[in-house]
Amino acid sequence: MKLIVESGATKTAWRAVCEDGTVRQVQTAGLSPTCLDPEHVSSLVREAVPALNPKGERVGQIFFYGAGLVSEESAAPIRECLGMWCPFAEVEFHSDILAAARALFADGSGVVAIMGTGSNSCLYSEGKIVRNIRPGGYVLGDEGSGVALGRAFLSDFVKGLLPQDIEREFVRETGLDYAKVVRKVYKEPAASAFMASLAPFVMARISDPYVRGLVEDCLESFVRRSLARYSETCDDADARKVGVIGSFGCACEGMLREIGGRYGLEFVRFLKSPIDELVKYHGV
Repeated sequence: MKLIVESGATKTAWRAVCEDGTVRQVQTAGLSPTCLDPEHVSSLVREAVPALNPKGERVGQIFFYGAGLVSEESAAPIRECLGMWCPFAEVEFHSDILAAARALFADGSGVVAIMGTGSNSCLYSEGKIVRNIRPGGYVLGDEGSGVALGRAFLSDFVKGLLPQDIEREFVRETGLDYAKVVRKVYKEPAASAFMASLAPFVMARISDPYVRGLVEDCLESFVRRSLARYSETCDDADARKVGVIGSFGCACEGMLREIGGRYGLEFVRFLKSPIDELVKYHGV
């Protein structure tokens, strides 16, 4: 049996691939090693593994992909917990950007764009990441993401730049005012999640010219500052072929294709999540 795990800050997708090709699946809370204590990691592994392997079959391999997996040390709490439940398994830890790359292009080549709550990108060539423009996080970067769109919308709200009808709807639906926004962004935890949570409100009004302009600015910033730069240092046609992972990116497919064309980029694939393609990659 193989286990394939793809984890972000908010949720983790688990897949068990049995010898007969049967695939079992479970979803738990996120397993990001940068923000979880060992006890919480243990509880999530204890929740997932028995459900995936109710008969206690031997697990031979585990492929774990996660945000924040930058070193062996960062993976240590997860490795220890998995070892308790799957003592004979060989465990590989990889980053979320490699998960996206393998899901989109397998061992091929192209530009990878993660466009969900946050954003990231890389140039992927023949199964290897050859260049990564740092995402910068929700304060210094994350262009082309839900958090970037929410941040831009809130900035216009506090400056009084929203169209009046949209501002009234926003206040009525969320109950927010200037003081509450400031508190949520600067005083309370999970500011990035709060800002990203506003993206659905904005996207629901995409037919409004103001909203469409806001979204297009958010997307073009990511294309210009990250995606288009890979072709500046690489003449290969694959540096102009872009695949997208993430719900926000998928919701903006049409606009991304249009904007990409202005920069000589072709958006060739859109996936909401990498997990099912990772199952194929590692062999059902």
